[in-house]
Amino acid sequence: MTHHELHKAHRIGWLRAAVLGANDGIVSTASLIIGVAAASATQGNILLAGVAGLVAGAMSMAAGEYVSVSSQADTEKADLALERHSLEHDIEGETEELALIYEGRGLNPELARQVAEELMEHDALGAHARDEIGILESSSARPIQAALSSAGTFTIGAALPLLIAWMIPGDQLILAVAISSLLFLAVLGGLAARTGGAAVTVGAIRVTFWGALAMALTAGVGRLFGVVA
Repeated sequence: MTHHELHKAHRIGWLRAAVLGANDGIVSTASLIIGVAAASATQGNILLAGVAGLVAGAMSMAAGEYVSVSSQADTEKADLALERHSLEHDIEGETEELALIYEGRGLNPELARQVAEELMEHDALGAHARDEIGILESSSARPIQAALSSAGTFTIGAALPLLIAWMIPGDQLILAVAISSLLFLAVLGGLAARTGGAAVTVGAIRVTFWGALAMALTAGVGRLFGVVA
């Protein structure tokens, strides 16, 4: 009977970008709304600040992820080019290098050499990319995917507290945005942890804690500058 394990590593690339985008969308927009509301601004100004924060944040996330992951992709391409050159000019040395890697992982010298030779015959560059450089297909850099995931999930995350601020004006706005945003963060943290195979409770708590801290600090700043003004 064949046993297939369902691993989570292939989700790392898009999951990291998606969780980061949604988390930042909720935290930054909710904090912005609460800070502006705490300074006794009108609901129109609060919503305007929230929408501006959503647009600017989504573009910032997309640009930041694209530049960051593109840098990673450039490094991977440079390493692969160097490895390709070495394979073209010193195949024996590269085979020995791969064999030593497998020997260091516990294989005896004869078996390590045999494995290295067979893998080199099948896909020399792929073997060195995986076992020497550490570049895996499941976690290789994908700039456009990361940018779109971050921008899209940031927009969704930011829209949630913005919608609450639009639906509940007046004195209840700050409390409503804070409570709903913390609930959104708890759900997000739990879902992200579950998708990644981690403990749901731990994921929910750590995301909610930092969100609550950010909102508390911006509320304090809003109160301070509201009083000064």
